Amino acid sequence: MDRLASLYNVPLARGPVSGRVRPPGSKSITNRALVCSAMAAGDSTLLGVLDSDDTSLMLSCLRSLGVSVAGELADGTLKVRGSRGTVPSKEAALFVGNSGTTIRFLSALLATAAGRYELDGVPRMRERPIEPLVAALREHGIDAACADNGCPPLTIQGAGLPGGDMSVAGTLSSQFLTGLLLAAPMALDPLTIRVDGALVSRPYIDMTLRVMQQFGVQVDEQETQAFAVPSNVGYQGCSFDVEPDASAASYFFALPALLGGEITVEGLGDGSCQGDLAFVHALEQMGCEIQLGPDSTTIVGKATQGIEIDMNGISDTVQTLAAVAMFAEGPTRITGVEHIRHKETDRIEDLARELRKLGPRVETFTDGLTITPDTHRSATIETYDDHRMAMSLSLTGLVIDGVVIKDPGCTSKTYPGFFRDLESVLAQS
Repeated sequence: MDRLASLYNVPLARGPVSGRVRPPGSKSITNRALVCSAMAAGDSTLLGVLDSDDTSLMLSCLRSLGVSVAGELADGTLKVRGSRGTVPSKEAALFVGNSGTTIRFLSALLATAAGRYELDGVPRMRERPIEPLVAALREHGIDAACADNGCPPLTIQGAGLPGGDMSVAGTLSSQFLTGLLLAAPMALDPLTIRVDGALVSRPYIDMTLRVMQQFGVQVDEQETQAFAVPSNVGYQGCSFDVEPDASAASYFFALPALLGGEITVEGLGDGSCQGDLAFVHALEQMGCEIQLGPDSTTIVGKATQGIEIDMNGISDTVQTLAAVAMFAEGPTRITGVEHIRHKETDRIEDLARELRKLGPRVETFTDGLTITPDTHRSATIETYDDHRMAMSLSLTGLVIDGVVIKDPGCTSKTYPGFFRDLESVLAQS
């Protein structure tokens, strides 16, 4: 599909599906590995990296900060020359687009540097919260400031990150804590980070800890939501394989849930470090059969019943489950995801608005929504420049004739080839 196309007419799919697919590398893992390798002692080779807008923005920012990276994302392999825990450039103005991982990870990292840095992005980024991270840095002695609304743009005057104890709020995004964890090995002394309040999306923190461990840093979780990071053991260069993106895999797991048959996703098995693989258990509750192997996962059969589920830990798959819920028997109630109102778009209200166009009854509440199947009708779907809105709601068009996705090119944020891969998998059936 032409990435610049303004509309995508979803092809109606008939009969059960049968196929195999390997989604591209994980965005979340790629951007974590880029930060760790940039700060490592020695060189790293990153294999299976994701070529997308978000990872391109992270790579561009690191290069602007003086980090030497050979290769391009499109090649799938990058060779990173580690800067031994220092940020080479002492001044930079960084453009982060609408990449939450880029701005939140780098804001924390730049607090460890000796220099002045500005970070800004697209208009939507100026509506996405970063004040909890800025507040944590300020309270720990860092000169950091964001806009009056608690969002970017922000400035950081780094002078080294002190050790000791620091706290960060966890209710809006786990990326604030991840940013601090990734930066902590460069602190002047050992640093313990404590989370104030509930921590959303905990599986992403587990992912962070596993990536850090592969680069030689072991974090000690001393008690619930308190993480001790040593400062005398920095990242070490290594060869690092990025596994396929589990959030992207959810769209393919949904195919048999909607159409019957079976789909195998390669490269994701029971040893995955990505919490979003737990999406398959939601489908299992809805009536699908799952087969988890060491290096692949297979979904068999349709989703037959609605469920009630707390999706706090797998919130990037809410829109996918909502698409499946439209065709199940009985309502599906999704809770625990208030924080997704602050993503690329309001993924509760905007999702509900687009779902209603397709026929189901949808009720929203503070931390989620309920989808009750009703009629089915064709519609043109707004995507709000949200890659997950485009990918998830395109699935409904496999069952409902005449579904059109506006601005399908927004999937380039994390999965430029999504529609091509979707058509390829359907063609295997």
